[in-house]
Amino acid sequence: MKVGSSKVQKTDIRVVAATNLHVEKAITEGKFREDLFYRLNTVPINIIPLRERKDDIHLLFRKFANDFAEKYRMPILKLDDKAKEVLISYRWPGNIRQLKNITEQISIIEQDRLLGADSLKTYIPGFIESKLPALYKNNIDEKTFNSEREILYQVLFDMKKDMSELKRLVADILQGNTNININKDNVQLINELHNEIVPYNKQDHQDVNNNISESIEDTQEFVEESLSIEEKEKELIIKALEKHNGKRKYAAQDLGISERTLYRKIKEYDISN
Repeated sequence: MKVGSSKVQKTDIRVVAATNLHVEKAITEGKFREDLFYRLNTVPINIIPLRERKDDIHLLFRKFANDFAEKYRMPILKLDDKAKEVLISYRWPGNIRQLKNITEQISIIEQDRLLGADSLKTYIPGFIESKLPALYKNNIDEKTFNSEREILYQVLFDMKKDMSELKRLVADILQGNTNININKDNVQLINELHNEIVPYNKQDHQDVNNNISESIEDTQEFVEESLSIEEKEKELIIKALEKHNGKRKYAAQDLGISERTLYRKIKEYDISN
């Protein structure tokens, strides 16, 4: 019915709707109406990403290049062989829209109608050329990303702890302390260090002992700093919470960790918030 009319008029139309979201998942999360989905989902067509149909990339580029050459009344833009390889190797996260947009940019800006690889790369955002195979995982969620980052943090802390232990062992060897508990993984390194120290004659050894405080000064500072890493972490968390008036969400963002990790750290360090 037209606005202001009571007469019903029949029409013959077809609705075509497109989205890059996972609609079924959006329905379960309450972000999309289920009844609307079933009204639209009569004939679903799934179009795979451009990166998974690489044979189409150059064909589409040529099509867009022809269209823009006609639109702007200029010679058709072409690519040399290396530029074609760059075009096809890129992942095109924006799919066809991104390819069309970049083709139009090049068609307008470039004066040379035969484009090389180096020139093409300047138009592709974040292009990284690599000759090594890459592993790619689709749909990496925030939970997985934060979990992997926590693992990386733990590895770094363990590495620093191992370095502190090695420094302490070196200091004990320089002082002539024979009552040392050495990790079997560090035996080879300690032996190498010991072989470099032991061959001194008695006078040289005495000179070393006389200057021992100076020679291990940096080592002692490093060990003390490493041993207080938990205090440093606790101090940073407290400062972040004070900065954001106790709002853990913003404090976690400022620290570069997940809220879950921040909650765990607050409980671990018994920080009152």
